[in-house]
Amino acid sequence: MSSKGLTFRGGIHPPHFKEQTEKSPIEEAFLPEEVIIPLHQHIGAPCEPTVKVGDMVKVGQKIGDTKAFVSAPIHSSVSGIVTKITKHNTPTGAKVTSVVIKSDGKQEISEEVQPKGDLESLEKDEILKIVREAGLTGMGGAGFPTHVKLSPPKEKKIDIVIINGAECEPYLTSDHRMMLEHPDKVVLGTKAVMKALGVTRGVIGIEKNKPDAIKSMKEAVKNEENLEIAELQTKYPQGGEKSLIYAVTKREVPSGGLPMDVGAVVQNIGTVSALSDAITTGMPVVQRVVTITGSAVKEPKNLLVKIGTKFEDVINQCGGYTEDLGKLINGGPMMGISQFTDQVPVIKGTSGILVLNELDAQKPEPSNCIRCGKCVDICPSGLQPLMISRNSLLRRFEEAEAYNAMDCIECGSCSFICPSKRPLVDAIRVAKQEIIAKRKKN
Repeated sequence: MSSKGLTFRGGIHPPHFKEQTEKSPIEEAFLPEEVIIPLHQHIGAPCEPTVKVGDMVKVGQKIGDTKAFVSAPIHSSVSGIVTKITKHNTPTGAKVTSVVIKSDGKQEISEEVQPKGDLESLEKDEILKIVREAGLTGMGGAGFPTHVKLSPPKEKKIDIVIINGAECEPYLTSDHRMMLEHPDKVVLGTKAVMKALGVTRGVIGIEKNKPDAIKSMKEAVKNEENLEIAELQTKYPQGGEKSLIYAVTKREVPSGGLPMDVGAVVQNIGTVSALSDAITTGMPVVQRVVTITGSAVKEPKNLLVKIGTKFEDVINQCGGYTEDLGKLINGGPMMGISQFTDQVPVIKGTSGILVLNELDAQKPEPSNCIRCGKCVDICPSGLQPLMISRNSLLRRFEEAEAYNAMDCIECGSCSFICPSKRPLVDAIRVAKQEIIAKRKKN
């Protein structure tokens, strides 16, 4: 391994901006008076409500479910009374059916929440059932139902589990703090994923700008013969699935393919930590660690927040806004989604809330492409972003598809590096949406 660490081809080096919160221990957020819990927080089918207005609910009680395989149930994060079931804005940009619950402040735990026993005593099918019933989805932002990821077709032979501890997105430090404060949860959750897949090799990849996390996790796995720590070069997007797989194994996921096509499954630090909780306490996903940071929030923090808490309430727990808000982002600056209101709720995929002032939120005016090729050089997927973007802007979506637009991971590296400041990734997103819409129609 290089002294700089394992890495992939391409990539960029944006400023980290992690200083505000990387030394801030995780604090438990205040209990909100009301939560708004969307019944669609994941890729796949939305859930139907299993409660009605007027029902009393408890913490961990299932409030939404579906028979669809690619989906995940939703649970209450507070005890209290269901006051509304209505369409509500979410951080993804969609407006979905949501259960509004007024907290009674008691935080009574549902009878459904029971410890599942020792990992050694659990069979593969039992682990998969725990994962599904806990409503576990990818908590790095993608929101893919975890039980689906852990159920590859029989012909896909998985031989390695890779845990993404890179946290390469600027500003965010929630995974970093989990590795420092709860390394035992990371290890147990990783072992559970490996057992569910029948895999004997697990690798936890951590960027080298987190030496304390590397030290913490090496100590945690020192007696685990099937677990190892991979030190990764500090580069964005090191945490992208395909980038991470290549860095650790030098296997290249084919165009249009999935990690399982090269024998790998990738999980996030937050996801395996939540799985650990589901096994040891029986508690489903009702809360998550969120990094609240940026130039327009008074006290940047890492908070353990109840799912469904409004962004406004979370920001107020960090002292509120310091100045006029320029931009509010769910996630980080590279792959996050800008919000038009702080009345949206924290969901399972909310790894961070980025609060920027007007100066930091300003976007430069784009100019004409100078054909420098920098976007091609740094693209981690080996694409030609300038050509995909150009065809998208001209609404030539078939040509964009021919340039493998669907392989774009929307990391934003091309837009960052472009000397003409062209919004390349925005145009590519449009092309992908049009291509997907056409495929569905056909």
